[in-house]
Amino acid sequence: MGWQNPAIPWREFERRLSWHGGRRPPDVASPAAEQPPARTAAPAEQDEQPPWAELHCHSSYSFLDGCSSPAALVAEALRLGIQTLALTDHDGMYGVAQFAEAARGTGLRTVFGAELSLGLAAPQTGVADPQGRHLLVLARDSTGYRRLSRAIGAAQLAGGQKGRPRYDLDQLSAAHDGHWVVLTGCRKGAVPAALATYGAAAAERELRELVDRFGRDNVCVELVDHDQPLDDARNDALAVLADRVGVGVVASNNVHYAGPSEADLAATVAAVRARRSLDEMAGWLPATRTAHLRSGTEMAARLARFPGVQEATAELARACAFDFEEVAPQLPDRKVPTGYTESQHLRRLTREGALRRYGSLVEHPLAYAQLERELDVIIGGGYTGYFLIVHEIVAFCREERILCQGRGSAANSAVCYALGITGVDAVRHQLLFERFLSPGRDGPPDIDLDIENARREEVIQHVYDTYGREHAAQVANVISYRPKMAIRDVGRALGYSPGQQDAWSKSVGLGEFESSDELPAMVRDLATRVKRLPRHLGIHSGGMVICDRPVGEVCPVEWARMPGRSVIQWDKDDCAWLGLIKFDLLGLFAALRQCLVGMTRDTPTHRRRCLLPQPRRRNRHGQHHLPTPNLPPNQENPPRQPRSVRHRPPGERQRRYQHRRPTDRAVLPRRRDEVTQLAIAGSHTRRSRSPVRSGPT
Repeated sequence: MGWQNPAIPWREFERRLSWHGGRRPPDVASPAAEQPPARTAAPAEQDEQPPWAELHCHSSYSFLDGCSSPAALVAEALRLGIQTLALTDHDGMYGVAQFAEAARGTGLRTVFGAELSLGLAAPQTGVADPQGRHLLVLARDSTGYRRLSRAIGAAQLAGGQKGRPRYDLDQLSAAHDGHWVVLTGCRKGAVPAALATYGAAAAERELRELVDRFGRDNVCVELVDHDQPLDDARNDALAVLADRVGVGVVASNNVHYAGPSEADLAATVAAVRARRSLDEMAGWLPATRTAHLRSGTEMAARLARFPGVQEATAELARACAFDFEEVAPQLPDRKVPTGYTESQHLRRLTREGALRRYGSLVEHPLAYAQLERELDVIIGGGYTGYFLIVHEIVAFCREERILCQGRGSAANSAVCYALGITGVDAVRHQLLFERFLSPGRDGPPDIDLDIENARREEVIQHVYDTYGREHAAQVANVISYRPKMAIRDVGRALGYSPGQQDAWSKSVGLGEFESSDELPAMVRDLATRVKRLPRHLGIHSGGMVICDRPVGEVCPVEWARMPGRSVIQWDKDDCAWLGLIKFDLLGLFAALRQCLVGMTRDTPTHRRRCLLPQPRRRNRHGQHHLPTPNLPPNQENPPRQPRSVRHRPPGERQRRYQHRRPTDRAVLPRRRDEVTQLAIAGSHTRRSRSPVRSGPT
């Protein structure tokens, strides 16, 4: 988004500002002295309003170059009666999952693409008018999406650092294979930029180069009208060029916000991106508030001089629309013993584990009945591969003597207990399996693995080595604005001093500021609206995804801020919606490792008292080889732990983990002193799944 002062005399500029009726005075010289060729209008659809599709649209996932969420864009498009909407954020597919989810079931057709930044020498954060040329690419189908996603990921990694993708036009032209449509784009596109700087001949050369690279049927000239003085002349010239070269013409609004009321927010985030105030950005910001979605009726009036362009735009959009769920991947096939299917192999591993954990069927028939019931649900839901992968990771940790334990609702599964993933006997404690997984549950199961932090990298590298770096990746964490940062950035954009920004940010603490009287009304309003926007990507604490195809074909991979780390462009919720299953490898056992190592330095008597073996040798990290933190078989999961429950009087256990709330203190005096009862009481007051809400955890 943005507008540069043209390299023309101010007198000429004033003449163009005085135009009336949208026509150019006949004495004004222009590269497009010819009138645009007449075009035959396609038959209008018998709808309430003329057909229209928006093919060039930036969401808030263009990161400070767009300020409407994908869901807000979808809602506004539906209100305006737009039939098809494309999402084309900068150099990525950050918002496509949310976009597809918001449009699902609404009747709005979706097109997926991206605006590629060519020729970047460095990241453009802090630059008022970002460098580089733009190339707008739309995927014709799911194959085109996979090719575009892979090309973006390759460019992001080739750049060597976050924020500097390095595209190779030869590679792009070889990758599309007829599955992309390339538009000439905004003022930063190669064709419009050449037209504005060097004239029609240079623009024609750029357009012919695009045709040579991508094919005549895959290139369209894009007309954009933002009510700026040079728009009519540029669009006339582009239409002439399209006719001369023999390519199609479409139109767009180069959308950066859903409606005109968000233009001030768009200008504010542009100033934040440039690290300047709005006053300092005056020469680069658009002079009009027009980069928003419009209805088909309004576009019919705007495109009256270009017959057939509106219909051609809608037709191209219909041809490129597809259901995003076609991109959904599966888990990779696991290697299983000869003669076994994955389901048979999982049943075999479960039976072997059950013999170790429970004994024979005769000794514990209830446990085996529960195992069979759970296996039917797991296999019937298509989650066999998921459990095999988690079992393999846990087995690797146990073999390498890395502390590892499953936690969370996975402890409700007897299968997880039999496979050694968790250490809690769900049968003995009568835990509800359906809280972990049930046929009516939407989405895959979620098993969190706690791993000692010092050796978590070994586990991550093992996953990469086992499944291949192309098929495994870490999940991103979308960092949204917090109150303090929102106030600082808005204050800077509005021209307030750093001292004033600090004072305001300190006045709100960590809480909300919508009702604060200490903030000026404009600061409070803009900060409230900015607070919901994504600011940048981080790395999820331990989430990894594994799939049966290169991850880059599902979502582009890019460098993270942490040196040597790469992430996909989606967060965990986006992955879950599309069925890209996430594995959580969390580093929460660091304190336990330090505790165990500390105890091994004590006397042999102390080690026996703590149920710890004699250390045999140290590994390459200088740590003792110790077992996973399960108790010996004869002392696992004692039904009662009176010392852990009764060491404080009933109702006074305010400092117990997960039993700090007022609701807990009211419930605990009324229950029996058993671990099971404590677990049930805690589950009823947990914020995430609780029927009882007593405040944040």
